[in-house]
Amino acid sequence: MTTTLESRAHAGPQPIPEARNRISLEQSVANTLTMAYRGLLKIKHNPEQLFDVVVQPIIFTLMFTYIFGGAISGDVASYLPIIIPGILVQTVITTSIVTGTQLREDMDKGVFDRFKSLPIARIAPLSGALLADVVRYGIATTITFTVGIAMGYRPGGGVVGVVSAGVLVVVCAFSISWIFALMGVLMSKASSVQGISMLILFPLTFMSNAFVPANTMPGWMQAFVNVNPVSHVVTAVRELVNDGHFGVHVVWSLLGAAVIVAIMAPLTVRTYMRKA
Repeated sequence: MTTTLESRAHAGPQPIPEARNRISLEQSVANTLTMAYRGLLKIKHNPEQLFDVVVQPIIFTLMFTYIFGGAISGDVASYLPIIIPGILVQTVITTSIVTGTQLREDMDKGVFDRFKSLPIARIAPLSGALLADVVRYGIATTITFTVGIAMGYRPGGGVVGVVSAGVLVVVCAFSISWIFALMGVLMSKASSVQGISMLILFPLTFMSNAFVPANTMPGWMQAFVNVNPVSHVVTAVRELVNDGHFGVHVVWSLLGAAVIVAIMAPLTVRTYMRKA
């Protein structure tokens, strides 16, 4: 016994095995779905969170259609194929701002401090919250099309075109929500996130072809509208809904969404782990 103890003492301190902190892709997906379910429960217990996605599409569709319809297209019926896709994109993308504000509110309450201490994928609290908001985008999309059809709009692309356009808008909104999630992590107040997000998003949505044709604008504004990513999404939605055409604007929209997620998701996660 004495010999054994002496040999261990001369051997020096034993190396401490490194802790394994790797999360598999399967577990990351499972953690994300769990966090998304948490987000859906928040909506269930606080249904007023759906107020904007329910009321805004109705008000904006009615207001813009009856104000601009006669002046731009001569009558309301002729303006619906132009305005419905524009209202859809504007409403759903604007709704993604809520992601950043709610994220900031949860962080202020200390909820995300607890998440950081759990053995879960680092991206799960963020991606789960953003995934839960997809339900909000789906509701806004459904209501916008429903109001348009009730007003006499008949999509030429049929069911396939409408569903494809809805999926495209939801995918684009999900990617943009990562930008607002980063703002929620960086800023100190939820009101600041909402205010600055609106200042950024309103020019992008209104200085686009969502409500009026670009050729009616001044030359300098047309140059901006033609490179505005929102204009590409609106054009893609119009082609899908009105003609059932899967064109280059759809490809550019999906490619842009993929690039935003590829850049913003890792950046947001790293910032969250450092500052949350």
